[in-house]
Amino acid sequence: MEPHSGQGNRHRPAAGVPRVTSETVRGNFNGLPSILYYTRAAHFLGLWKSERLLLDRFMPDRSTRIVEAGCGAGRVAIALWRLGYERIAAFDFAEELLDQAQSLAVQEGASSIAFARADATTVEGPELGLAPGERFAGALFMFNGLMQIPGRLNRRAALRRLWSLCGDGSPLIFTSHDRDRARDDGGFWAAEALRWSEGRQDPSLGEFGDRRFTDESGEVFIHIPDRAEILEDLASTGWRHEADAMRSDLAAESPAVVEFSDDCRFWVARRDARDPG
Repeated sequence: MEPHSGQGNRHRPAAGVPRVTSETVRGNFNGLPSILYYTRAAHFLGLWKSERLLLDRFMPDRSTRIVEAGCGAGRVAIALWRLGYERIAAFDFAEELLDQAQSLAVQEGASSIAFARADATTVEGPELGLAPGERFAGALFMFNGLMQIPGRLNRRAALRRLWSLCGDGSPLIFTSHDRDRARDDGGFWAAEALRWSEGRQDPSLGEFGDRRFTDESGEVFIHIPDRAEILEDLASTGWRHEADAMRSDLAAESPAVVEFSDDCRFWVARRDARDPG
């Protein structure tokens, strides 16, 4: 029953109904509920056990140059600095969240973190302090940030940009939810597949798997993929899949982390030398 195509199932929104765009998402992240939600996490939550485990395994050298996409209010970047990672560049396209990250860095004395306002689909090396010919040795896109980019082509563009910023063999760690491992939600996905097949889906959404809702972080857009979709996207953007696992299978997280985020799938990929085009 699930619609599927190589680029996602797209449709035109009904007349008068605006499609979710990157500007919609940026406005959500710049809203006060989102600022409060992510700033609290940056100050009090820090790294998850699962994140620390993967960093220790795939990015153990704390002297290497790392880039974090979608850094938000600085939860991961500041935590990396506290662990002794010496060369961190972090960027986000939501200026209000980025201000919070920079304020926390000043408070912590983390002056070595290079913050920048940039869009993951278009970011260039010089924006992040890279000189010509320089590359990062690893990339992060944590807490489902990649999945909050509307449009599969745009998510692939972000993966290609990270490919261009990293050296051969560099690891990429990111997360997504998993439609096949999601909580039942009262049969939501079966009902959603029927709505799409009958053309009754939310006209503001562009692809099957897109969701909009409101929670304590404010208005939220997120794409919920299945595992096959992510494998296809990695293969088409120059990344070689290395490992993936649900967070709940990696570590027993604290109650605070479980409250902050539903279970998600961690992905690890390596940059291939071939140009994805």
